[in-house]
Amino acid sequence: MRAPIIGAAFGAFMVLSPLVMGGHVYLLIFSLGGLIIVVGGVITVAFMSFEPAEVHKALDAIQNLFKKAPPAPDYLKNDVTAIIYCARLVMEKGMRDLESVIEKIGIRDPFIRYGLTMVVSEYSPEEVRGMMETAADACYERDSVPVEILQAMTSHAPAFGMVGTLVGMVAMLCNLTDDIAGIGPSLAVAFLSTLYGVLSARVVYIPAASRLRQIVARRRFRNYLITEGMVMLVSKKTPMYVQDRLNSFLRPEAYDYFKITNVKTTATAKNMATAA
Repeated sequence: MRAPIIGAAFGAFMVLSPLVMGGHVYLLIFSLGGLIIVVGGVITVAFMSFEPAEVHKALDAIQNLFKKAPPAPDYLKNDVTAIIYCARLVMEKGMRDLESVIEKIGIRDPFIRYGLTMVVSEYSPEEVRGMMETAADACYERDSVPVEILQAMTSHAPAFGMVGTLVGMVAMLCNLTDDIAGIGPSLAVAFLSTLYGVLSARVVYIPAASRLRQIVARRRFRNYLITEGMVMLVSKKTPMYVQDRLNSFLRPEAYDYFKITNVKTTATAKNMATAA
């Protein structure tokens, strides 16, 4: 249920266990300067390189990595069901009736709303496909920016770890005295900055980027499914043809040949209205 937290805790334990066994746990507490240099430096460079709104999305992805994710509904099957219902409506009552149903439902999903607007505007199938694929690609490009930010943070974190180490060593040399015994602990604290940089890159930024990349890829796949469905609505394909064509986007075990075309209007309208 909380795999990211368990994985991060296990990784931190494996890396830090030599220090714990050696009795130097206090070194992990008194390295606040290293944390400030690494974390603060990475975030500062991110805000200098990208738009603040996109950086906030990347930071939210890091926060969501350690949260318990709610179970995701089967959006693809709901979308297929809603598009098949629209195909039935177009075949039985025409585009005008579909337009009135859309206005009555009040669809919140922007991509579905845009697609249905193209359908009722009586564009040709080629025009609808071109406009919706452009919208899907543009949405993918925008959603990929936070992933690029997290990847940049991955490369910056070890570099700032080295900066923290150099700063710590310079501070140690400036305060160097005849007391040789104080060099060891000071040098250990200085090198913790490198440890923080490598750990944050491998345990935080890379997993967050991978998780967000999967979410963005699933969203693009869903947008292509909706695009294909809208093109078939404009082409006035039969509900059975729409079902068979859209089933190719689903997992084979999700195919439902006998129930999906008999879906109730109320349930389908609810799916269309609450899709996100």
